[in-house]
Amino acid sequence: MTATLLPLPPAEVRARIANGNAVLIDIREADEFARSHVPGAHSLPLSAWDSAALPTGGEVIFTCRSGMRTAGACDRLAARVEGPAYVLEGGLDAWGKAGLPLAVDKRAPMEIMRQVQIAAGLLVLTGVLLGWLVAPGFFALSAFVGAGLTFAGATGFCGMARLLMLAPWNRPRAA
Repeated sequence: MTATLLPLPPAEVRARIANGNAVLIDIREADEFARSHVPGAHSLPLSAWDSAALPTGGEVIFTCRSGMRTAGACDRLAARVEGPAYVLEGGLDAWGKAGLPLAVDKRAPMEIMRQVQIAAGLLVLTGVLLGWLVAPGFFALSAFVGAGLTFAGATGFCGMARLLMLAPWNRPRAA
């Protein structure tokens, strides 16, 4: 077992996949993967990593959006691979910048955490503007959102994300 992931540039990853020598495992969450991914990549979210079965078929190369998530979990990822394990250097961002093909579904909803960031930012901004222009009591809205984000960071439970998942645009589309 290895203790680290060896970086590979996007062109090398593409060549290894094309030759059938490697499998690419995308560790982003399912909603992120649905929006865009490398064609042929396997989705194994980091949140379900311990119970996931690794695909077989050669060398294992991991990827995420920018490479930060794989770097942060490299010990955990590499521990499940026999022999050397690799990471797509720069992640999906670098793959796209190299002009390599991406499977993109623009109809898929925006990633839930981006939706949370947008909603929280708008609520805080609204609370501050209303508190400044209308009545100081509106500052409580910003404090409430800040407390919710702090709670989400400390516990891993984000109520706003749960609510946004129920929104019509985040429901699965009929086949």
